[in-house]
Amino acid sequence: MDSFIKGMDLSTLMEVEACGGKFYDSGKQGDAVEILKKYGMNLVRLRLWNDPYSEDGTPYGAGTNDLPRTIQMAKRLRDAGIDWMLDFHYSDFWADPGKQTIPKAWRGLQPEGLAQAIYDFTYRVLGTLTAEGLLPTIVAVGNELSKGLLWPYGRVPNFENIALFLNAGIRAVRDAAPGAKIMLHLDNGGNNELYRTWFDSYFARGGMDFDYIGLSYYPFWHGTVDDLKKNMHDIALRYGKDLIVAEVSTGFTLEDYAAWEQLEPHMRKGMATKRELTEKVPYDMSPEGQSVFMRDIMETIRSVPVGRGKGFVYWEPAWIPVPGCGWACDEALAYIGEKGPGGNEWANQALFDYDGNALPALKTIRDF
Repeated sequence: MDSFIKGMDLSTLMEVEACGGKFYDSGKQGDAVEILKKYGMNLVRLRLWNDPYSEDGTPYGAGTNDLPRTIQMAKRLRDAGIDWMLDFHYSDFWADPGKQTIPKAWRGLQPEGLAQAIYDFTYRVLGTLTAEGLLPTIVAVGNELSKGLLWPYGRVPNFENIALFLNAGIRAVRDAAPGAKIMLHLDNGGNNELYRTWFDSYFARGGMDFDYIGLSYYPFWHGTVDDLKKNMHDIALRYGKDLIVAEVSTGFTLEDYAAWEQLEPHMRKGMATKRELTEKVPYDMSPEGQSVFMRDIMETIRSVPVGRGKGFVYWEPAWIPVPGCGWACDEALAYIGEKGPGGNEWANQALFDYDGNALPALKTIRDF
């Protein structure tokens, strides 16, 4: 992509819609994809889980992002004329710095076998997408890899296996979809030491080349915007890579959304942006504060030297609070070994309010 990327992660959208979620712009109901496209969205990120179902077939939720659902959403994007990014988690459910759970079908494999499984799965998925005419523009090999993948074998500091696993995925993308750009993505975008240590270690162990470094940046977890800026300026020149802030968001309110979720209190995890976290953030948790934050993020990305800052992906702008659409069910929690509870953690960071109305930050994004 040559233009500045104004991306949105819509991995949960189909489930939100199936649970009754509706979207509005200036009071008029519309399709969320079309509304976001009108406000400048030119890329959509979709996550892929290997097998997001329990052994008895219960879907894990949070979009249950298997390949058939990804194909369905990718066709919708193709019809809307929007490029997309495929995000391999190499897990049956969420993979992030807190968990990188080996897929059920890969349990018992040793590192060489896991590398082959990554290659085969990646190649097969991209082959299926090719047959459907749905190849993504960008492929992320792994998700938020700061602490590795496929634990325990690929957990930091075991960069021998990390490079082994990621090289398998990169080779599969190169073989099956040579026109796609490849991303390696870490979290904690304000932490320069993390990025330098991780990529130095990766390349020292024979890690293969790729196209984009992806960064997650959430202001209540990952330092200041200036920290993000300094890190991006350094790694763009140090590694000669284009950069995409592959996950970013902030809140537009601290109002609770229990009335919209309609869950008992013990079943709600509640918002990730808890008040004590937001007190450290120099942006109001208001529609205006969200707009100012997004302006500052886009300006920060634009400031990266030699044009290496390529854009952003806003994380789950359409995950509004509707009954039945939470981040994990009991079966999913058992798979990743977490206590829960479920519910929606992200509704106050969407780009639509709790009733599905487009927020002012979308105009800021459009007009940048």
